[in-house]
Amino acid sequence: MRVIKSDEIIKKVKEICISANINLGNDVLNAINEGIKKEESSLGKNVLKVLIDNTKIAREKNIPLCQDTGMAVFFVKLGQQVIIEGDTIEEAINEGVRQGYEEGYLRKSVVDPISRINTKDNTPAIIHYEVTKGDELVIEFAPKGFGSENMSKLKMLKPSDGIDGVKKFIIDAVSDAGPNPCPPIVVGVGIGGTVDKCAQISKKALFRDVGNHNKDENIAELEIELLKKINDLGIGPQGLGGNTTALAVHIETFPTHIAGLPVVVNINCHASRHKKVII
Repeated sequence: MRVIKSDEIIKKVKEICISANINLGNDVLNAINEGIKKEESSLGKNVLKVLIDNTKIAREKNIPLCQDTGMAVFFVKLGQQVIIEGDTIEEAINEGVRQGYEEGYLRKSVVDPISRINTKDNTPAIIHYEVTKGDELVIEFAPKGFGSENMSKLKMLKPSDGIDGVKKFIIDAVSDAGPNPCPPIVVGVGIGGTVDKCAQISKKALFRDVGNHNKDENIAELEIELLKKINDLGIGPQGLGGNTTALAVHIETFPTHIAGLPVVVNINCHASRHKKVII
């Protein structure tokens, strides 16, 4: 068995909360730069260049990429040979968020859903757990802004709707979102499971490095097909027209009931922020 002190988890979570909000990952930067090369609209091309300039300013001045520093979302893989000493893992992650958002001067956006009173420290975080073999603790973090989160859509399709129905729903969801999620976007899609599982895997899809396709060849081909169709919508960077509406489509699937075909679309803005730490 391996012992990991909760203080170490707090420290690492604090660091990735700050870093993810300031330093955009190379996967996203590379995708935007590729978009600049391919964008047919001169206005769209200029918008993409401004987005790159924004990332440089954030890094140089050590300030957030965006004023919306999001709700803290985590996917955690806990090795079954790991023992957490001190606080529980959930307490440690939330304390890391609390310290990160305070020390990083990050906007605290979490409120009670009814009273709308701010929790004042951006907690509690959304945490998804998976118990794995081994003695590692893997923590993946994404600050999820709500300009894009509010564009999420769920539909309980009928099995008879088939793959064509799935494609139509995804494309319609992006079309309806228009400029609201600050394109170019990353489109996370969950297909299958139950309503809660489908939403979870659509979020998990957004944690994949931009452009890394699903390992299933058929799903990977579907991702490529949908990306082309979405970029043909003409929404373009920041909704000002062009052929770079999305940087990627990421799809995750899970077996479902014979009577169901749930689909969830979860969108990330152009600042598709995510960081991972292994302890």
